Amino acid sequence: MLDTEALPGLTRAERVQAVDAWLAGLLDDAVAGTPPPLPRRGGAPPRTGTDGLALMAVGSLGRRELPPYGDLDLVLVHDGRPEIASLADALWYPVWDAGLRLDHSVRSVADAVAVASADVKAGLGLLDARFVAGDPALAAQLRTATLSSWRQAGSRLLPALRDLRRERARQVGELAFLLEPDLKEAYGGLREGQVLRAVAAAQLADEPTAEVEAAYAFLLDVRDELRRRSGRAGDVLVRQEQRPVAAALGLADEDALLREVSLAGRRLAFVADETWRRVESTLVGRPRSRYRRVRREPLADGVVRQGDEVVLARDARPAADPGLLLRAAAAAARADLLLSPYTLKVLAVHSPPMPEPWPAEVRWSFLRLLASGRAAVAVLEQLDQEGLLSRLIPEWDRVRSLPQRHPWHRFTVDRHLVEAAAAAAELTRDVDRPDLLLVSALLHDIGKGWPGDHSEVGEPIAARIAARMGFAEADVAVVATLVRHHLLLPATATRRDIDDPATVDRVAETIGSDAAVLQLLHALAQADGAATSASAWSPWKAHLVAALVARVQAKLGGAPLEEPAKVLHPTSPQVTSAPPDVPGTAGAVTVGIQDVADGQQVTIGAPDRPGLLSTCAGVLALNQLDVRAAKITVEGGRATSVFAVRPRFGRAPVPEILADGVRAALEGSLPLAERLRQREVDYRQDGTRSAPPRISWHNSEVSGAATGIVEVRAADRAGLLYRLTAAIAGEGLDVTSARIETLGGDAVDCFYVANSSGEPVGPEQRTRVDAALVAAMRSTAGAPPAEVP
Repeated sequence: MLDTEALPGLTRAERVQAVDAWLAGLLDDAVAGTPPPLPRRGGAPPRTGTDGLALMAVGSLGRRELPPYGDLDLVLVHDGRPEIASLADALWYPVWDAGLRLDHSVRSVADAVAVASADVKAGLGLLDARFVAGDPALAAQLRTATLSSWRQAGSRLLPALRDLRRERARQVGELAFLLEPDLKEAYGGLREGQVLRAVAAAQLADEPTAEVEAAYAFLLDVRDELRRRSGRAGDVLVRQEQRPVAAALGLADEDALLREVSLAGRRLAFVADETWRRVESTLVGRPRSRYRRVRREPLADGVVRQGDEVVLARDARPAADPGLLLRAAAAAARADLLLSPYTLKVLAVHSPPMPEPWPAEVRWSFLRLLASGRAAVAVLEQLDQEGLLSRLIPEWDRVRSLPQRHPWHRFTVDRHLVEAAAAAAELTRDVDRPDLLLVSALLHDIGKGWPGDHSEVGEPIAARIAARMGFAEADVAVVATLVRHHLLLPATATRRDIDDPATVDRVAETIGSDAAVLQLLHALAQADGAATSASAWSPWKAHLVAALVARVQAKLGGAPLEEPAKVLHPTSPQVTSAPPDVPGTAGAVTVGIQDVADGQQVTIGAPDRPGLLSTCAGVLALNQLDVRAAKITVEGGRATSVFAVRPRFGRAPVPEILADGVRAALEGSLPLAERLRQREVDYRQDGTRSAPPRISWHNSEVSGAATGIVEVRAADRAGLLYRLTAAIAGEGLDVTSARIETLGGDAVDCFYVANSSGEPVGPEQRTRVDAALVAAMRSTAGAPPAEVP
């Protein structure tokens, strides 16, 4: 009897051996317990024993890769035995009785071949068929017939297999860049290794290399440990299992595990992409004459195009030409082609070390490569996979496949940098120094491979790399500045009042008096955001940053940019709809709505009173509107509150409903706090994060009416802005404006506050406000205490 409880603790080899032995015994018992049919008059005597009967394992068991809690995929092959149905029942039922999941079939050799030649999944499965017990000659016959059928049907089945993998890649994503990857189905996962073997079996590609097999084996190890630790079948490396899996595999932590998984996935995906290119070029019906002349088109010195690839010219001398590597890479990207695998190998083996500093011709080739935009991404991946990119930039190894656990980021650090350079290539005509933009985009996060703030750490690293590339000393300083301050514009625009002169002064002082640096920082912010995700660079954020740049440009005294429309219109909003039954008196509540970048602007007019901004924010929250910026102005006893909002569920705000809600809240007939608590219960995804909030003050960065800035970082929740502004108002402070930014599940809310007396916010009052904010954030969710620096 098979000890199924002990199977997960065995090694793969031991597990397969135990299951094979058990299945062989089941087949013997099934044959012994099933009487043969009576012989027909004049017919041949009935078959006995396992003659003409073979039990074959396919799937993971057939590949000797059976994971813990894995399914058994079995095929019972026969040569026409009439009692085959009884034999199969006697074989399958003990497997089910043991509590194992079973995928089974009964086939003759002819049946199996017919199915394999018509169904790509069935054909792929039978390629893994392995003899377990019974008649070895029949098993060998099946293997030979299946392989022959696969080779004959390959030209018809492989395009379907390619399409299946591409569709799965669209659905599941790429293994290399997922924070919770599907080890089997994600592109670059275990399925890729199986497909590569199938393509090799069709004699359309070489057998997978030892490096590919090592990457595949590592993913098998990760899956085994994942299932063993979680105690269930499953191939998704969920976050809560990453640390124990890493420890079981002898890795430092979950980030080290994700990095190794990413490296393995990238290798498998890279080889799979190259293999599919080879297959497609074979299947397009080109003449196969060995004497066919291949046209060669010169692209650069020592570099030619041959068919759909870039190769070295016959007279190229890579060992004596340090610039050939980047010249070939740039030529390939400019032609929107790839280097041939053989050319990559030749360059990897024979290219000499790059002189330092780089010669001008080498630096020019590198910039041409980066300026190729999207076409450069695949070429840079080729250089990376052959170790050539790290040879050019040794610091690259620190960020290679480094995971980013921020919810906005869709790529590892190194791929994000390449994507940022590709995005920057679209902006080179907007700046005076496109070369510095391209290099800074490629290096802006290079400090993430080191401890400390990546912007500060990355500054000297980027300077060292730029100097090695041969840039002039002044240019090196600009690259270092761009890397150090690449987050300055988006962080300031989304968290500070850009109409406050102190905000503009701070940015101007930080970057100095060179308007060209501001221009480059603006382009770098756009490229960085585009390479991160759509959420990281929304039309709203682009509008804010452009408005900030216009103000700083004017401050620096350079040629002023055309200033974008004001972000918020606190005095004369363009009202597109307003409640018709509300008279325009000083005591009326009016609501105007205007479409703006990435959402709407809601302008609420009402009699001034303490906590008015909080009341309006609460009404907006009840109407499922996420607030991204807010400002209030008071004139003649009447307040105008302006909010930039985005509907959480796609429903545009209705001015009549908002006006009624504000009026009811001001009259006391709408219990805002109670209604918002109920809404948080209804939408349980809000407020589920347990990380403590953080509160910080920035009183030195304000001017005008505001006397302080309080910044609150906390888990995003329904009505968070309402609770925070109510807490601030409760301590005697007026909120004059607010900037709200949501980063995945976190919110960064910055409030400009003022005492009615005009006095600065003192230490005692800050302490009281901090305590009130902590209480507000814990009012319904029971969060841990806030961190107050």
